[in-house]
Amino acid sequence: MSRTIHLALHPYGVGGPGQHGLWKDPRVAKNSSIDVNHYIQQAKAAEHALFDALFIVDSQFINATYPAHYLNRLEPLTLLSAVATHTSRIGLVGTASSTYNSPFNLARRFASLDHISGGRAGWNVVTSFDTGTSRNFGLDEHLDYATRYGRALEFVRVARGLWDSYEDDAFPADVERGVFLDPDKLHALDHDGEHFKVAGPLNISRSPQGQPVIFQAGVSEEGRDLAAQVAEGIYAPGGSLEQAQEYYADVKKRTASYGRDPEHIKIFIHGGPVVAATDEAARGREREIFEEDNDFDRNLALLGRSFGAYDFSRHDLDAPFPDVAHLAEKGGRTGAGKIIERARQEKLTLRQVADSLNSFRPAPFVGAPATVADSIERWFDAGTFDGINLAFRTAEDLDLFVDGVVPILQKRGLYRTAYEADTLRGHLGLPVPANRHTLARGLHADA
Repeated sequence: MSRTIHLALHPYGVGGPGQHGLWKDPRVAKNSSIDVNHYIQQAKAAEHALFDALFIVDSQFINATYPAHYLNRLEPLTLLSAVATHTSRIGLVGTASSTYNSPFNLARRFASLDHISGGRAGWNVVTSFDTGTSRNFGLDEHLDYATRYGRALEFVRVARGLWDSYEDDAFPADVERGVFLDPDKLHALDHDGEHFKVAGPLNISRSPQGQPVIFQAGVSEEGRDLAAQVAEGIYAPGGSLEQAQEYYADVKKRTASYGRDPEHIKIFIHGGPVVAATDEAARGREREIFEEDNDFDRNLALLGRSFGAYDFSRHDLDAPFPDVAHLAEKGGRTGAGKIIERARQEKLTLRQVADSLNSFRPAPFVGAPATVADSIERWFDAGTFDGINLAFRTAEDLDLFVDGVVPILQKRGLYRTAYEADTLRGHLGLPVPANRHTLARGLHADA
């Protein structure tokens, strides 16, 4: 079967990172981040365009400097459960922290979404980027990197064990015999590990896709390794074509090293296409968007997020970049480390570092529809992604992409012309995981 592109939609309501001024746009409702109908309309449009999934980000800490969308938004699983009842094919991927949840509760919530949607649920596993989140859960400080990623790996394994509590044929519901449940097909987990102790079983059966699809977004060594072990979809950092190629090749290689099929992990890069009638008009609009969003105070606050929501305004902006390496370990260590190293090598001031975070960089997927399609095809053929996680500023921008770019990709055989499956796993070409107890029963019978 020929390789085709996967597309996901990443809505931001009134504007997230890179869209900070979006709330000022008269086409954007000021309550869109908490308006379920906004998301339903977006999901329907994406489903009409045969997208693989709708992806909802989340975090559980804010302060007044955060992007507008982050300040006032719906909880992902509640939101996606509502969207599920108004759609029938598009996958529904929600972000939830393995650091600030319990495995039994979260496994049950995702299993419920999987049933409500008919097998379309996905879980984006995060370890929580914002160090301030700890104070919302009764902890004095954020867990360190090694603990967070060790906990995440065990959390996913526990969740998968709970999702296998019932074998697929556990409920004969035989009225004549008076047998609703075959007790031999119900299994406790009895997990006792380093971070969790969970008895089980889970009180919900497997869905049409077996288990929710596991997504992960890892940049660090620990993140890449976690993804290679458990992820079935990845939200990759992107960057230049060469950087995307390196990440793609590295994660696929790591996946194979764990005895997994590299084709069973789908890598999505971020994309914010700007489509217009001409290349010149699209590039002009791209520059306008940058200027609309460019604000120094916001850039300084964004810099602080990489260091645990640190307030850099307390420092002299024109002095050398301050020594904040100790803050990186429990925040965004990889990104923060790169910032520190660049500031040191180039002898940058705090002002220069903050400005550089939002310097204008032409994006790859900008232009007339054919130009954008050409660029997507070139990146795809270069081995940079399996799919693109698309963010559009407005519904009109989504329509321009769907009406202009998608038909070209379809004509070239790069994108589906109809859904061929009903589940998220089916869309992504991922296998339904065998229930471990059924598998063990079969192996025992063969022995």
